[in-house]
Amino acid sequence: MYKNLTIASILTFALIASAFAMTQNALVADPEHYTLELENDQVRIVRIKYGPGEKSVMHSHGASVAVALTDANFSMTLPDGTVLSESQSAGDATWADAGEHLPENLSDEAAEVLLIELK
Repeated sequence: MYKNLTIASILTFALIASAFAMTQNALVADPEHYTLELENDQVRIVRIKYGPGEKSVMHSHGASVAVALTDANFSMTLPDGTVLSESQSAGDATWADAGEHLPENLSDEAAEVLLIELK
């Protein structure tokens, strides 16, 4: 009986952990704003589009380079509640370490970014 309970507990934990990990992936957590452009064993390229004032959900990205396709003014809420402001001009490229955030477009204009995640 205890063996079945232990196996059931392990399977339940694995299922919950797997579901949590999937929701952190931006493509799964927020497909309205994130679309896959290219993926192979070395890189994943994601197109990010936010309308004026639109907000995402908490999600994660691997280490990446973000290239602004439009001028952009975002706030990034981190898991600990810290809020960072980030502005980019079209053509700017920035580096980001892997991590979690919840972005919000603070602009009255649409914002578009190409994110190149390294694997």
